[in-house]
Amino acid sequence: ACGTCGYLSPDSGSIRSRSNLYSEDCGSSSKLCGTNYPTSICFIVVNEFCERFSYYGMKAVLTLYFLTYLKWDKDLSTAVYHAFSSLCYFTPILGAVIADSWLGKFKTIVYLSIIYVIGHVVKSVGAIPTVGNTDVHIALSMIGLILIAFGTGGIKPCVSAFGGDQFDEENVKERQKFFSIFYMSINAGSLLSTLITPILRGDVQCFGGDCYALAFGVPAALMVVALVVFISGSGLYKRNPPEGNVLLEVCRCIGFAIKNRWRRSKYDPDRKHWLDWAEEKYSKCLIQEIKMVLRVLLLYIPLPMFWALFDQQGSRWTIQAARMNMAFVSLIFLPPQMLNALLILVFVPIFDLIIYPLVGLCRIKITYSEVQCSLGSKPCSPLDLGLLDFGASYTVMLIKEADSVVPHKMEDVKANDIHIAFQIPQYALMTAGEVMFSITGLEFSYSQAPANMKSVLQAGWLLTVAFGNVIVLIVAEGAGLEQWIEFLLFACLLLGVCIIFSIMAHFYTYVDPDQMVNSWFLCKVLPRPVRTVM
Repeated sequence: ACGTCGYLSPDSGSIRSRSNLYSEDCGSSSKLCGTNYPTSICFIVVNEFCERFSYYGMKAVLTLYFLTYLKWDKDLSTAVYHAFSSLCYFTPILGAVIADSWLGKFKTIVYLSIIYVIGHVVKSVGAIPTVGNTDVHIALSMIGLILIAFGTGGIKPCVSAFGGDQFDEENVKERQKFFSIFYMSINAGSLLSTLITPILRGDVQCFGGDCYALAFGVPAALMVVALVVFISGSGLYKRNPPEGNVLLEVCRCIGFAIKNRWRRSKYDPDRKHWLDWAEEKYSKCLIQEIKMVLRVLLLYIPLPMFWALFDQQGSRWTIQAARMNMAFVSLIFLPPQMLNALLILVFVPIFDLIIYPLVGLCRIKITYSEVQCSLGSKPCSPLDLGLLDFGASYTVMLIKEADSVVPHKMEDVKANDIHIAFQIPQYALMTAGEVMFSITGLEFSYSQAPANMKSVLQAGWLLTVAFGNVIVLIVAEGAGLEQWIEFLLFACLLLGVCIIFSIMAHFYTYVDPDQMVNSWFLCKVLPRPVRTVM
């Protein structure tokens, strides 16, 4: 439980429990008793759990809402679903800029959470049959989704960073454990929401049909709880003032380098790197750091295809599940939507404790350098394996989808003959790929970036998710392929991407942290040039 230590006030003799007072047991009443964990993180973790419940709960039934309530076809439903998902991963950049350059993290989270709540309410009202006609329902749904996308995306880069800000610099281990607890709360919220909201939609009847208003209303209520909980801890939070957004600084530096090169390349001698054209305005330190970041961003180019396949769990996979046999014959069967979150909780310790140590013993050479099983060379192998696992999952889907169409074309067979349990192998393969790809990718990005550029790479990583959803949107709405052909297309595309990425990773040279010393030396020794208005 969250709480502060009470202590005997020397002035009044009364027992007090205030966030700005100190106690012998806790050191500070802003710390959980007997630990170095700030009390404020309890509010942040609960807020994240409720927010993730809200987001994933709404998203779990979104495609079915498009299909059965708005009466859209599967291609339009898929396109809108992925347009929404894409917007959710473009807006984090906006949230980061607002927080770092203007409002600060706390106010950004509060204000955007209010927008988030309004979006949920509008979305829920749009699912009430008695409110207007179909056009009104569509308009309210789209307005609600846009507001939700700005809310969830805007707070995404702020909440975890705000949680990290609560710790003192010497409490490194506690901060690391906090992030583990933080991401467990994300998966717990996702797990429960994807179990509960489909039940609310299908098993509860209202207005003479499936109760989408309730299925969207419960996530809206959880988002209200998330906002109230977060504001309740406002007196305990450590708030750092905005210090300027490094992403904007990077963009300005790159823009100036391109503009300066265009203007002066005909008259001035060539420079070793095109970014060196920014030296007239920006420090060599910043330029060197951007060069290191661009090396990693280059590796990100093939990665959107991974997310193009992954995020179809909420669209194409849901549509496929709706066509399958859902008779469970007295078996308690989990909804397919929650399998991913459940399997993540199972697979992460298995891979960390068993799979990765076994792979490490193989001493597989995965980079161009002579180092084979070093600490630096570990991350790329799981990335490749994760990509292959995703391709395998779509091959399994192709087999099932094709079998349901081609062999029985000339026979009179019972509809929905394939059992929904056949989706379990696909979810298992997909989740194994996610564990190897997503977690390892974040670790790789963190290890290869300068300390003050990690947020830039985080923004780049989120953009790979956004562009992956754009790919699905284009294919679903523009190609008009049969479903099994579309699955085959995505499997082949990912296989090609995996080959390309493997080649890129083979020639990538890992940066040792010691090699960054020169960059820090430049930061300390060379003053930043005076800014001039160009």
